[in-house]
Amino acid sequence: MIRRPVAWVVAVVLFAEAFGLAALNWFLGVVVDRQDMSLAGLDPHMMSVSSKIGGIVFGLYFALCGLVALLVALRDRPPAGFGRVLLISAAVVHGLLGAFTWGLVGLPAFLSMVLVLALIVLLLMTYDPPAEPADAVPDAGKGDGPSVTSPPAPTTP
Repeated sequence: MIRRPVAWVVAVVLFAEAFGLAALNWFLGVVVDRQDMSLAGLDPHMMSVSSKIGGIVFGLYFALCGLVALLVALRDRPPAGFGRVLLISAAVVHGLLGAFTWGLVGLPAFLSMVLVLALIVLLLMTYDPPAEPADAVPDAGKGDGPSVTSPPAPTTP
């Protein structure tokens, strides 16, 4: 019941984060370009261009993660393969960003990163396959576990 709404919320949050991150880096690139100051001998134009490229790359990364969450919400199936890896990497990125923002930005930014991390983890955990019942007997012919056999008979020389 909770799976699809969580997937929709994660998709919207990741799309908003992708747009916000790309716009913020683009703005910072414009500010660096207009100030025309050098930082330890670095070219200001190169810093501006690299900020804009970094914003676009990370924006596309989060948009791709949002697309995976959107597909999960539309299909109501768990993410598999590359999509699951993308969502796990987005969770790790949000955990690391949360750790950095605690010291650099403050508590509200930390809480927002932890909230997005919790949503992604909830999305990944709600689609786990059901556990096998404890009283189920494994099939001996499939080779799932060790089979019980009698020891070989002793031989005399």
